[in-house]
This record gives sequence, structure tokens and C-alpha cells, in this order.
Amino acid sequence: MNGDPVPGKYNALPIGGCVTVRTFTSESVTEGHPDKVADRVSDAVLDAYLEQDPMSRVACETLVAGNRMIIAGEVTSDGEVDAAAIARGVISSIGYDRRELGFDAASCEIEVHLGVQSSDIAMGVSEAEEVRGGGPGDEFDRQGAGDQGMMFGYATAETAELMPLPIHLAHRMAERLSSVRKSGLLSYLRPDGKTQVTFEYDAAGRATRLDTVVMSTQHDPEADRDTQLRPELIEHVIRPSLPAEFADDDFRTFINPTGRFVIGGPAGDAGLTGRKIIVDTYGGMARHGGGAFSGKDATKVDRSGAYATRWVAKNVVAAGAATKCEVQVAYAIGVARPVSVFVETFGTESVDPAKLGAAINEIFDLRPAAIIEHLQLRRPIYTPTAAYGHFGRSGPGFTWEQTDRTEEVRRALQL
Repeated sequence: MNGDPVPGKYNALPIGGCVTVRTFTSESVTEGHPDKVADRVSDAVLDAYLEQDPMSRVACETLVAGNRMIIAGEVTSDGEVDAAAIARGVISSIGYDRRELGFDAASCEIEVHLGVQSSDIAMGVSEAEEVRGGGPGDEFDRQGAGDQGMMFGYATAETAELMPLPIHLAHRMAERLSSVRKSGLLSYLRPDGKTQVTFEYDAAGRATRLDTVVMSTQHDPEADRDTQLRPELIEHVIRPSLPAEFADDDFRTFINPTGRFVIGGPAGDAGLTGRKIIVDTYGGMARHGGGAFSGKDATKVDRSGAYATRWVAKNVVAAGAATKCEVQVAYAIGVARPVSVFVETFGTESVDPAKLGAAINEIFDLRPAAIIEHLQLRRPIYTPTAAYGHFGRSGPGFTWEQTDRTEEVRRALQL
């Protein structure tokens, strides 16, 4: 094996031409990151429509730059929503509530350009090809997919949440970074921030050591990196987030490596809905297909298909059928039934892969209308998903995280 990175698996660190360590890195960002501001506004607008009309179809995109925001997209709904007012509430709740930050809820200029969904798209969603073609169908055959493409879901026994360890820890550190800011414990912090975590892995794909933590966080001008930020972030954010088995590892720590991070958020960098899709999913440990999630209602299979495949993969791993599982589903726009379903278990399966694939097709209905009903996706549940990952989370809104089909999987596979 040479010193080149192993695609999709590990970063190889060559020394003298030989690979001595295999590592993998994932990142997360806080809710104050410009892209996440955009995601949260888009999801808050979606939730506002769903609260009034659960049958709403929404595709909402948000752009932030400087002290300006543009909200655009397509909506078909009986609800009436003041998107600008919702955006201001989101901006304030994140912590952009002072002019000195360069972006704030009160003075931000907001443009709204929300039109109506294309009738060509609406036709295929409202009446699927299976029904238009004259077939009898059932209630779940009546709704077609709202887009074409492929989506992936993934689960691994690496953590209790069945998520890859690097992205799971990066999320928890980012979440805690926001928490200590909002609680006032580290009141000099500002909303924008990013975390990055690197683990060493052995040849069997097991995490063996925490190698590096990188944390960049916006702060007040008077905060000193070396005497204040570094020791206090290690004490109050990094150390409390570490899993017990890695707490004593001798890992490297980089805090604000540039030395200063005062100008941040949309004042420092433009943000756009859907630009953090790897942060939103599995941190690069699994493949990503389709598109982004935020601002899209569940008729868009970019979102509902990705949620459903996570649900399938998680139930497979929770049932003990494999320790790693990746599921791909593909759709044709306007057609209810998937074009294909593919399952990969990376050699970790405890059953015949052909039987596992048959069991998945028998147990899980991946038609969009069936996904929406089974996972209760017409509710206003999406704003919390906009930061700290869509997967590996708990709470009543994260229905795709439930392992409610494990017994059926076990019975079908005789586990």
C-alpha cells in the first residue's frame, strides 16, 4: 500500500513512503455558521407552512451575505406565512442580536421571493405514474416522487447512536460550543464556529485513538486565544464531550489556529442553504446522493428518501444483521415505486446478503407516500434538524432514528 489516501475510507499519513497510521476526520459547524443560518431559516419557513397546512409543498432556499438575506423558492400551501418575520426570529434565537456583529435580526435587510410550485412537477407528485398508467395501485401508489435521483442511508455499530464516531463527536462538540455561549458560561463567544475531529483506525476499521481536535470559534475582540480561549474551551467544551474510552488519549488540540476570529457569521462569509450536506449526514464516512435537505417538504425524496434509508440501515444494524450497513434508494420523478434499492454491508453481515436484501424489500415500504406516513413527516419538525446533524439524534421529531422494525428483521432472517 502506498502513501496515497484510501478513497472514502481513511486518510493515510505517509512517513518515509510507508503508511504508519490510518486516520479519518469529520467536521461539524454551529448554528451560527453562515450556511447553517441559511438552513435554519429555510427549515423554519417550511415548519411554519406545515403548521398551518400539513399538505404544504415547500422548497425554500436562503442566501445570507453581510447584513442581507434573500429567501426564495416555490410553495404550494393553504397557509399564509410571513417569511421575513420568521427569519428575524431565527436570526435572533441563534444569537445575532447586536449591530456590532455585522449581521443582526433587527437591521438585516430581507427579500422574499417565494413563488408557486411548477404545475409539471405538481402533476407527477399528486398523481403517480402507477395511477396515471391505469394500474389499480393502493393509497401509497397515488403519490409520485417529487424528484429523481438516488439517496443513501448508513448505520454503524461504532457508537450507541449507530453513527460514525468522528462525525458524532464533532457534532456534540459543536453543540456544546453553542451551549456554553448561550448559557453565559463563556460569554465572550460569538455564534459562528466549527469543530473537527480525527480518529486513528486499525485495519479492521475500529477507532483506536483520538488523534486531533480542531476548534475555531468566533469571539469578542478582547478575548485572548492563549490565556482564555484555549484553556477554557478545552475544559468546558472538549473534555466534557469526550467518550470515556478516549478521554485519556494524548491528542493534539488546535484552537483558532489563525489566532483571531472576531469577524464571523454572514458578516465574514456568505451562507447558502444546502451547502453542508456532509456535515448533515455521516461526515464523509458514507456516500451521499441526491441533494440537500433543509427547506424541503417530505414529497422531495432528497429529504424523505435519505431519512428512510437511514431508518432501514439503522434497523438492520440494531437487529444484529450487520455491524455496518449502507442503503441506496433511487427514484424517477412522478413514479411512486423506487427504481432500485441496493444494500451494502462491507463484509460485516451475519446473514446471507441476498436474504438481507429480500427481507428489507419485504419489511420496508420505500414509496414516498408510505415513508411520509410511517415516519410522520408532514409535521413541523424540521427546524431542529438544521444544525448538529440530521442523524444520530433523539426526540419525537426524529422518527427515522427509531428501531421499531428490528424484531421483524430478526424474524425474517431467523436471527
